[in-house]
Amino acid sequence: MPELLERDLDLAVRPSDPALNPIADKVRAGERLGFEEAVTLFKSDDLLAIGAMADLVNRRMNGDRVYFVANQHINPTNVCILNTVCVFCSFGVSPTHARAYTMPLEEAFEEAELTRELGIREFHIVGGLHPKLRLEYYTDLIRGLKQRHPETQIKALTAVEIAHLARIESVTSVEVLEALKEAGMDTMPGGGAEVFSPAVRDTIADRKLVAEEWIRVHREAHKLGIPTNCTLLYGHVETMEDRVSHLAMLRDLQDETGGFLTYIPLAYHPEDNALGEQLGWRGRRTTGMDDLKNLAVGRLFLDNIPHIKTHWIMVTTKVSQIALSFGIDDLEGTVVLEKITHDAGADTPVGLPFDEIIHLIKDAGKRPVERDSLYNVIREY
Repeated sequence: MPELLERDLDLAVRPSDPALNPIADKVRAGERLGFEEAVTLFKSDDLLAIGAMADLVNRRMNGDRVYFVANQHINPTNVCILNTVCVFCSFGVSPTHARAYTMPLEEAFEEAELTRELGIREFHIVGGLHPKLRLEYYTDLIRGLKQRHPETQIKALTAVEIAHLARIESVTSVEVLEALKEAGMDTMPGGGAEVFSPAVRDTIADRKLVAEEWIRVHREAHKLGIPTNCTLLYGHVETMEDRVSHLAMLRDLQDETGGFLTYIPLAYHPEDNALGEQLGWRGRRTTGMDDLKNLAVGRLFLDNIPHIKTHWIMVTTKVSQIALSFGIDDLEGTVVLEKITHDAGADTPVGLPFDEIIHLIKDAGKRPVERDSLYNVIREY
């Protein structure tokens, strides 16, 4: 545990909402929060007090460190068999769509090669559920990247992609995970979780991997020694209770396996997708208030997950910088070329230079720490 100053042992802001007082007492005492307490946090407008509680928890765990990684996103294909049923997604398309693409392996290798001089430490690989790409394509991709960039770790394929490959190959998801690990996959991202509520999934992602299957794939990965991340997609049709039920399932699995590295709440973007059109929400995105609250409540409720990440691509660099005082200890990374959120209308940069990340962290009064995928420290600033 980082060395704490006397000022770090209590809240910087006292609650003005009386409903938060008993929660603040539990936070001060280091006690686990319950379901109803998390719902109360989500429903309260006392944002500064919620942020102060999350900041206290984070300082106890991580001091003033804020992690980031020199990473590059590689999206091998946007062809997806769920393009008509994941109504919140703007990335996936049918094979005949004008925007459809699938990278030959050499193209992916060339894309990775373009950033060699940037000192990339992590390749982040996710894409659509292509009906014809076999497991061999992904193992060859991972193996080829490892051979060309042996110093770079690979975070690859969501639980949804793992289950899809298992169906195509008529094997178990464990066998898929074993093959990917043997090829050189180091960690897994947390995408595809969306919101675990069956009613919400029926609305926004019908026929996508159900909650129990997502949990099962991550449990299997953890048992194989593959650490993973976890996520929540918020800001659409879910209730506050749906959010907390989702977080509770993540916390329960972490109690069981200890395999989650990071939790990342993801803000829904309504542009250029069917859900945004159905709701009449074009141009209406999550508010800074909700973005900060999701990050802070994540830190408070997920007491067993070591890191909480702000995804600056979705919430802007300015909100992410403020989030560093709301319980957040990870600012994502360089990314280089983000496609998925920008297809949904994001107007943030597609990548951030190294120096700008360091400036954002230092200007927030925090200490920048470059990490690898497993949170091993590369260097501190």
